[in-house]
Amino acid sequence: MITVKTTVTASIEKAWDFWTNPKHITKWNNASDDWHCPKALNDLKTGGKFSFTMAAKDNSMSFDFEGTYTNVIEFKLIEYTIVDGRKVKISFEETQNGIEIIESFEPETMNPENLQRQGWQSIIDNFKKYAEQQ
Repeated sequence: MITVKTTVTASIEKAWDFWTNPKHITKWNNASDDWHCPKALNDLKTGGKFSFTMAAKDNSMSFDFEGTYTNVIEFKLIEYTIVDGRKVKISFEETQNGIEIIESFEPETMNPENLQRQGWQSIIDNFKKYAEQQ
């Protein structure tokens, strides 16, 4: 498993909404400034599905990041399986410094783990920046 995390200065309700609401997901769900997330569909419930389109801003490449939720506990936990079978767990915990978000995922085999960690950390860092600026 690879783990990335951040602490967001926000209420748990705001952090949860910004993490799960498609109108917000499209604003922060990218690993670098030359990519964006033009489309997000999210049926946030156990058994529900999600699809986030990740696209290069120059239109040279895009893909859909898709999966099925296996466990959702509001304001606490999101677990899902990506379409390729890998598992992801995201926990939300209220702390003195804000909401700690810890995201752990099974790595894929095509890219080095440090590159995957950097990409996912960049996305969670974008989330923090977006949530704290709103």
